[in-house]
Amino acid sequence: MTALAKLTAVETKLLLREPGSLVSILIPLFFLVVFGASTPKDDTVLLPMGMSIAVGLIGLYLLPTTLAGYRERGILRRLSTTPVKPGNLLAVQLLLQLALLAAATALQLTVAGGVLGIQLPSRALPVAIACALGTAAMFAVGLLIAALAPNGRAANGIGVLLYFPMAYLAGLIQPVAQMPASLARVGEYTPLGAFRAGLAQAWTGQSPDLLPLILLAAYTVVISAIAARCFRWE
Repeated sequence: MTALAKLTAVETKLLLREPGSLVSILIPLFFLVVFGASTPKDDTVLLPMGMSIAVGLIGLYLLPTTLAGYRERGILRRLSTTPVKPGNLLAVQLLLQLALLAAATALQLTVAGGVLGIQLPSRALPVAIACALGTAAMFAVGLLIAALAPNGRAANGIGVLLYFPMAYLAGLIQPVAQMPASLARVGEYTPLGAFRAGLAQAWTGQSPDLLPLILLAAYTVVISAIAARCFRWE
């Protein structure tokens, strides 16, 4: 087994033991089950909201907390003296977080379609595009938090402070239709709000508007560049 394969195996075990991993899967699922029992079968709002919650929790909480914690404990610095460079650990973590998100999404789709009988989208491509861009944007925000936070506890706190305002503005706590029009409009321009809006549009079988997709792509490029510039290995 190569050093990279060993690193992947170890990181997978650590991720599975992390309580935040279970939280990131169960909270969106709980949200779906509680509200899905009384939701019309042709609903196109609930499941995109649940998927957006999962992306937000993993991108804003789990990813930055893990990476900042590794830097705090000197793990990234020690890896720089081994054949497994810190960049490899970063790549493995991103892939594992994506796998966790895929598992959370697959579980929601299975429960929604197979248990609750909620109609799933007829066109997969628009949904996949919205999901890819939304995930990239939220993970970019998470990497920026990890770059700026001095330790894992600070990254956790920053992630929580960002998540709840963003979730509210995105319409994940209160439906957009019940929010003040000005706040709903502002929410459409946030990373999580643009993701929720693009995903909700794709869920109806239509192609999403270009605006949320362009916003998500711009957020990804700009925030990733800032995170790369600010990121410290020790």
